[in-house]
Amino acid sequence: MAITLTSLADLAAHGFDDIIDVRSPAEYAEDHLPGAISLPVLDDEERARIGTIYKQVSPFTARKLGAALVARNAARHLEGPLADRPGGWRPLVYCWRGGQRSGSFALIMGQIGWRVETLAGGYKSWRGLVVRAVYDTPVAAPVVVFDGNTGSAKTEVLNLLPGFGVQVIDLEGLARHRGSLFGNLGPQPSQKAFEGALAQVLAGLDSGRPVVVEAESSKIGECRIPPELWKAMTAAPRVTIAAPRPARAEYLARAYADMTADPARLAATLDLLKPLHPREVIEAWQALAASGEFAALAEGLMERHYDPRYGKHRERMPAPAAEIAADRLAPQDLPGIAERLAGAIRRL
Repeated sequence: MAITLTSLADLAAHGFDDIIDVRSPAEYAEDHLPGAISLPVLDDEERARIGTIYKQVSPFTARKLGAALVARNAARHLEGPLADRPGGWRPLVYCWRGGQRSGSFALIMGQIGWRVETLAGGYKSWRGLVVRAVYDTPVAAPVVVFDGNTGSAKTEVLNLLPGFGVQVIDLEGLARHRGSLFGNLGPQPSQKAFEGALAQVLAGLDSGRPVVVEAESSKIGECRIPPELWKAMTAAPRVTIAAPRPARAEYLARAYADMTADPARLAATLDLLKPLHPREVIEAWQALAASGEFAALAEGLMERHYDPRYGKHRERMPAPAAEIAADRLAPQDLPGIAERLAGAIRRL
C-alpha cells in the first residue's frame, strides 16, 4: 500500500517505526527523508550497471538482472540490520520515484508479514514538498533579523531565545558552518539536505509569533539561503547586539577553540586573506597565531578586516529597531543578554 504526502507534517503523523531509503548510497548521502536509514537494494555501481544495460541492451535484461541483485541485497538486509524486527513492525520504504526498487523490497517484507507501506512518488514527492516550502511559499511567521559585529556571540544568544519564549531558525546550525572564512565546522550538508532541514523548521513555526534569524549573507559556506526566506530577511526589522571589541575578541578566542587548536588550519585560513591585506599585516597575524595570542589575533582581524567591511554594509541599511548593549560576553552573561533581546523582540 502506498501513502501520499500532502504536507511535510504528514510524515511524522503516520508514525512509522522506521523509514527505509532503498536508493543507492550516493543518492542517500545527497539527501533523504528525515530519520531515514539507508538499506540500498542496489549499490552505486550496481545501479549504474543496470542503467547502462537498460539503455544499451534491453529493459527486460536490465529488469531480470536487477531483480537478482535486489533479491541478494534484500536477503543481506533481512539477515543483518532487520533481523531483530518484531512481527508487528511497521516500516515505510521509498526509492527515487516509488517504483520498482521500493516496490520489490516492500513485496518481500509484506510476504514476511510486516505492515510495510511505500511512498507514492518516492523521494521525488518529498523533494517537491520541500521545494514548494522554500521556493514558492512566503515565510508564515514575521521575521526579525538579529545582527551585530563579528564576535558578538549572536549564535549562542540566538539559541538561548527559545528558553524565553521566542522561536528561532538557526541557519548556521542547519548549514553546519559559522558563516565566515573561519567558520568551517567540517562537511556541510548538500543544498538539498539543507533545504529539507530548513523546510521542516519552517513548517513547525507558529505564524502568530515572530521568528528570529541571525543576519547572514545569502550563502553560509556553500549553502544558499532559499529565496523566500532571503526575501523575508532583507525586508525584516533588525535588532542588534553592541559589544566592545575587547569583549568580542575574548569571545572569539573561546568560541573558535577548534580552529586555534589546529595551527596548520589556522595558518592556512589566514593565508586566504593575502589578496585583501598588505604582506606585513598577514605576517603579524601569523605571528600572533604562532605565539598563541588568539584574543589579540581576533582583535586585529576585527579591526582591520571584519568591522570595516560590516560597517560599510550597514551604512546602506535602515537603523536597527532595537539595540542591546553588552559590555561582557562571558558564558554567564549570555542568558541575561538573551532575556533582554527577547523583551525587545516582543516590543517590536
